[in-house]
Amino acid sequence: MSLEALFQQIEQQEHIDIPKGWLQGRTIFGGLVAGMLVYKAFTTINDVTQKLLSCSVTFVGPVDDAQVKLTAEILRQGKSVTTIEVRLWQNETVQSILIASFGRQRESYIQVSQEPQTPHFPEINQLNIVPKYLPFPECVKNFQLAWTEGSYPMSGSKDPDFSGMCRFDPELHPNRKMHIADVVTLMDVWPPGVLPMFKKTAPASSLTWQLTFIHPLENQLNDWFKYNVFTEYARDGYSTEYAHLWDEQNRLIAISRQTVTVFA
Repeated sequence: MSLEALFQQIEQQEHIDIPKGWLQGRTIFGGLVAGMLVYKAFTTINDVTQKLLSCSVTFVGPVDDAQVKLTAEILRQGKSVTTIEVRLWQNETVQSILIASFGRQRESYIQVSQEPQTPHFPEINQLNIVPKYLPFPECVKNFQLAWTEGSYPMSGSKDPDFSGMCRFDPELHPNRKMHIADVVTLMDVWPPGVLPMFKKTAPASSLTWQLTFIHPLENQLNDWFKYNVFTEYARDGYSTEYAHLWDEQNRLIAISRQTVTVFA
């Protein structure tokens, strides 16, 4: 099942069958879960004049490879901003929660542009795309990744963090106009910034995830994007990090902040 078919399910029904090929270990890839929640929010709001400004996802528990239920409730609808809560249920238990804020443009004399400078990225034809045979989780095979700086996960690096380029694999995901829900799914394919410091395989998973969306999305599903992550602090089994995602035209698309549980 393609992502487009998954999104059509979300538009038409409450109970959703998760497509095959998205496992992250024994559970479903968190980026796919977050993308489903975001798409449900869009279909519930159903207003093209409102842009998704920001959202927060809490991964309450693991999502199994089985049918889920999505429910949505508009918490407040003002003149400019609408706030919505979406929940993902499995076995009558809430496993993930999204709070999202949508807003219409409004007049303002305040204009600030202090976006972080895009790191230097080589041309994609100069990079080595991560081979499919490496022992990454199953869900990673839906994408193409290329590290531009930093180390691979579980390489025992002294330093965290990395940069790279990413996109949906064209052989698995036919090109089409990209949706913000696709961006959310794509952005989460990158591992936590501390994973290069791991000396051996050990779990690490997102606990909370906040996303802010900047420039309007004008991209196709098979376009390449640029990613950079920075770990601010890690200790006592948790880390906090932020990341940026740019398109190939160096337009800042999204800013991410995560709290990650670390079992190493």
